[in-house]
Amino acid sequence: MDKLREAQFLSLVEDEIVAQGQESLPVPEQGPETLGPEMVRAPSLAMPKYVQHPMPKYVQHREGATEIGKLTAEALVGEYETAAREIEGMGAQLIDCIKRCEAMTRDAFFVVEEMKATAARYREEAKRVFLQIENCTLITAEVRKICIEMKEKIAVPPAI
Repeated sequence: MDKLREAQFLSLVEDEIVAQGQESLPVPEQGPETLGPEMVRAPSLAMPKYVQHPMPKYVQHREGATEIGKLTAEALVGEYETAAREIEGMGAQLIDCIKRCEAMTRDAFFVVEEMKATAARYREEAKRVFLQIENCTLITAEVRKICIEMKEKIAVPPAI
């Protein structure tokens, strides 16, 4: 019975894999260019498209500047502006790190205060145990003294 279930399960899985494979395969178009052997396309030699940011307000073109000079200056100032934004982004990351560091410092000071309180409790407990031991030794000494006195009273023959 288990082998039958296993075979059915495997059949379902195989069918699903085949179905997904057929969906992902491209369907060749019927046309004159598909009749011959497959061809590989050459990479594009076009310049990559860069995102054009508006020119920053802190710079202006000068009169008489050539078009090449203006484009070069704009590209250069754009690169500097991008770098400046990245630097500002690093500043924001640094501020985040500082905030986490401050939180860790506050937590560390809290832990130090807890440690001081724990040390104070240990000292109080040590004092309590110290006094208890001394009281026990005083009581033991007094019991010993009473026992010796009783022993002496018992050991002395009565005077007739």
